[in-house]
Amino acid sequence: MRVLVIGSGAREHALVLAASSDPALTALGCAPGNAGIAALAEQLAVDVTDPASVAELARGWKADLVVVGPEVPLVAGAADAVRAAGIACFGPSAEAARIEGSKAFAKDVMAAAKVPTAHSEVVDNPAHLDAALGRFGPTWVVKDDGLAAGKGVVVTADVELARKHAMTLLDGGHPVLLESFLDGPEASLFCLVDGTTVVPLLPAQDFKRIGDGDTGPNTGGMGAYAPLPWAPPGLVDDIVRTIVQPVVDELAARDTPFSGLLYAGIALTSAGPQVIEFNCRFGDPETQAVLALLRTPLAGLLHAAATGRLAEHPPLEWAEGAAVTVVLAADGYPNVPRTGDVITGSDAEGVLHAGTRRRDDGAVVSSGGRVLSVVGTGPDLAAAREQAYERLGRVHLPGAHHRKDIALRAVRGEVTIPH
Repeated sequence: MRVLVIGSGAREHALVLAASSDPALTALGCAPGNAGIAALAEQLAVDVTDPASVAELARGWKADLVVVGPEVPLVAGAADAVRAAGIACFGPSAEAARIEGSKAFAKDVMAAAKVPTAHSEVVDNPAHLDAALGRFGPTWVVKDDGLAAGKGVVVTADVELARKHAMTLLDGGHPVLLESFLDGPEASLFCLVDGTTVVPLLPAQDFKRIGDGDTGPNTGGMGAYAPLPWAPPGLVDDIVRTIVQPVVDELAARDTPFSGLLYAGIALTSAGPQVIEFNCRFGDPETQAVLALLRTPLAGLLHAAATGRLAEHPPLEWAEGAAVTVVLAADGYPNVPRTGDVITGSDAEGVLHAGTRRRDDGAVVSSGGRVLSVVGTGPDLAAAREQAYERLGRVHLPGAHHRKDIALRAVRGEVTIPH
């Protein structure tokens, strides 16, 4: 099987790494890739935002399966274009990808499917903002209705801060989604979907804030771990039964079947699991931790999802133990990152590249905000965490920063679900 992965981040590096060991694989390509992916797959040039270019590349490269990593090409219709070219594609149609591309659409689907989620209201006119803010709080959740790479959300107890963020979005022509605040720890559940069948992966938890102790602004994600030692038995089955399967069924009933990776961001509240958001693709950095534990060959699994044969696929096999991912970010991130700095130690085991490129002289340099993801595994979460930070200590990037508390509260047994 010739597999082509679309994207250039650490998520795509994890996908490429997992696919590279599949015995069914005959060729592996990644477009556009990065300096780390180049060691595992043929690097190809493509404009990921142009569906026609993605399909043309897949046809010319003779791909048997295209795996689209990021949300932007999916929302733009890359999967539709690839399938129209007669090639199997892991990723939803543009219509189904609206589950991430439009939060208002996602709320409408959840309401129809009777899925538990935060109360919400869309505001598209500044004149209506203050009255709407008065219907929420005292903790305000303000979101960009469209794609925002994980950074369009402000959660604050300060109504003026909430108002300022909402006005910034509205002034930029973006509708605003206000939501009620959900108590309880968050969990990410990735589910493979082929239009009807749902196959969940291990649950994970990610860390969105830039600073230790969940301080500072939101980012694309600063670390993650899997599985969740504090999760109650049956949690995954419960989320699939009450949340994911009803949404998949509702999308199918709308003649918009979802095929690909449906990511449910869940708050485990005192009233039970409730949806924070849906994404239409593998999440970053959770993917790096989850795939580190997957033993089932990935290429064949994703091909089964892309061709409607998940129900026939054998049960998934997982390694015992846990995995922890810590993100190394460039100086300046999540604002304007410093780029072009030389990275040393980035070719070590467990290091996945994101914002990197190889210079003409062979040096690997930073080229983005989240530069590397460093993954550790072990028989338990404490061991996996220790290995991740030990590996991170061998990597050097001038001015870089990372969180030092990824998975720490879970290791200490401090994560609890409210009753």
